[in-house]
Amino acid sequence: MLTRRAFLAAAGAATAALPFAAHAAVGPGAAVKKIPGTGKAVPVIGMGSWITFDVGADAGGRARRTAVLKEFFARGGGMIDSSPMYGSSEAVIGHALAALGYPKGLFAATKVWTPGKDHGVRQMAESERLWGVPRFDLMQVHNLLGWEGHLETLLDWKAQGRVRHIGVTTSHGRRHDELEAIMTSQPIDFVQLTYNIEDRDAEQRLLPLAAEKGIAVIANRPFQRGALIDRLQGRPLPPWAEEMQARSWPQFLLKFVVTHPAVTCAIPATSRVDHMRENMAAAWGPMPGGKIRERMAAYVNRL
Repeated sequence: MLTRRAFLAAAGAATAALPFAAHAAVGPGAAVKKIPGTGKAVPVIGMGSWITFDVGADAGGRARRTAVLKEFFARGGGMIDSSPMYGSSEAVIGHALAALGYPKGLFAATKVWTPGKDHGVRQMAESERLWGVPRFDLMQVHNLLGWEGHLETLLDWKAQGRVRHIGVTTSHGRRHDELEAIMTSQPIDFVQLTYNIEDRDAEQRLLPLAAEKGIAVIANRPFQRGALIDRLQGRPLPPWAEEMQARSWPQFLLKFVVTHPAVTCAIPATSRVDHMRENMAAAWGPMPGGKIRERMAAYVNRL
C-alpha cells in the first residue's frame, strides 16, 4: 500500500514524464478509470442530477431528460449520481432509464439522506423502487448525515450483495477533517467531494489519502455550479488546448479534474443534450499530464 508521500512522488514522476497521460477507452472513445477496491472500470465523465432532473411529472421535461440520458449512454456514459435530496430527480431518472430499456453500462449511484438509521433503510428501498434497479452500484451517505448508523446498514447490505459499493459525500469544500477521519477508519469504497481547477483544497490531504487507502473519488461541482463557465465565457482558450482536443471551456475544465491520479470520475450536471455532448467529449483524445495540468490551472488563474 502506498503512503501519501510515495503516492505523490510516483504520480509526479509519471505525469511529468509525458505531456499527456494515456487512459483506456470504452464505447466511442470515452476514457475510463478503475475503482481501486473492485477493479471495475467506469467512464471518467459521469452525470449529476441536482436541480437539472427535478422536473416532477411534467411530460415535456421528462422527455427532454430522457433525451439527455440517451446522449449520455450513446457517448459511453456510465455513472449517474442522484439523491433523495434532489426533489423528483430519482423518479425522473427511473422514468428515463425505463424508457431507454436500462442501457448497458449503467452505474447507478445515489445517496441516503436522513438522520435516522431505520428511516434510512426505508429511504434506500424507495430509491430502488424509483430507479427501478434491483440494487445500486453505489450507495453513499449524503453530506455525512447520520453516517455512523447508515454505514452499519451499508456494510451489512454490501456483505449480503444488496449494494456493490458504499461511500460518503461532502460538497462545497466543507467538513474535510471529518471526511479524512472516516476515510482513515472506515472500510468505504468511494468518497465524493468538491474538486475543480479553482477549488483544489482536496489535493492537500484527501486525494493522497484516497490513493493510499484505495478509495475511489467522485468529483462534484467541476464547474462550481456553472460559475466557472460564466466567468470564463468569452475568454479565449489557450492555443495549446487543441493538443488535447479541449475545444471548449467545459472540456478544458473536465480534463483537468479527471486527470488527477486519485480522481475516478467527475459528475457535471446538465439538462441539455448539446451540453451533454460537449461534456462527454472531454473523455476523448489526449489527456493532460502533470506539467500540462499545472499550466492549465495557471492559465485559468490569470484570466
